[in-house]
Amino acid sequence: MILFPDISPNIFSITVFGLELALRWYAMAYIAGILIGWRLALVSLQRPALWPDSGAPMTPPKWEDLITWIIIGVIIGGRLGYVLFYQPAYFAQNPGSILQVWQGGMAFHGGFLGVVTAVFIYCKRHGLPLASTADLLALSSPAGLLLGRSANFINAELWGRPTDLPWGVAFPGNAAQACGQLEGLCARHPSQLYEALLEGLVLGLVLLWLAYRRGGLKLPGWITGLFFAGYGISRFMVEFFRQPDVQFVTLENPVGLAWHIGGIGLTMGQVLSLPMIAVGVFLCLRARRRA
Repeated sequence: MILFPDISPNIFSITVFGLELALRWYAMAYIAGILIGWRLALVSLQRPALWPDSGAPMTPPKWEDLITWIIIGVIIGGRLGYVLFYQPAYFAQNPGSILQVWQGGMAFHGGFLGVVTAVFIYCKRHGLPLASTADLLALSSPAGLLLGRSANFINAELWGRPTDLPWGVAFPGNAAQACGQLEGLCARHPSQLYEALLEGLVLGLVLLWLAYRRGGLKLPGWITGLFFAGYGISRFMVEFFRQPDVQFVTLENPVGLAWHIGGIGLTMGQVLSLPMIAVGVFLCLRARRRA
């Protein structure tokens, strides 16, 4: 196995008037992901030839305004998604904890729905083409996924199932305890890095190649559909190696299935990914048909 590297979750911390202030890798991943996506979108908007009828869907000032809406959608949607999808019983008993986002707990699928809602409202208010705007966002998102999943690895969270493969990682703390290893060592799949590579690097490079080399943005909705389907398939696959959420694991259900019949079924991540795959395929087919 590979011993988990000794990486602090904080980039740096300072104490001001007895209060410790820290910049965490997870927060930096969000910040850097938004900045990279913002810049990539600006570059794409400045190339009218990439878009249908050689016209970008919006001006750069409009895009910068939309970024604010997206940030709000990510935070509110991600938190509510975690509350509703993963630990509804706990938060129903402790409603005050819902606002404590600094304690962790953000769901991608919830953040995704938050962004979709924010973009839909913004486009309707300003008369922007929804499909091409969605393509712009889909093209800009994988960088944030790559950095976010890498930050999950640094935080030693969302680790994978036990494995005897040579690249299994011995995560500290609860990851070792959950294996029941008295010696405190337990090799697990680095599923965070699997997701970073598939959802971030691979999916991002494919979308960029299709958009810049194959005219993908000229088919409104096609890049968005590929992003939905690509993320959903990647997440569905990684769920086979990812440790299930603790609230779904019981003696009768050790695999952590959220939906099952006779012990055969799907994890919560897979359940939430199937609609994304279906919507992605639908958007791709519709974009091709319209073209």
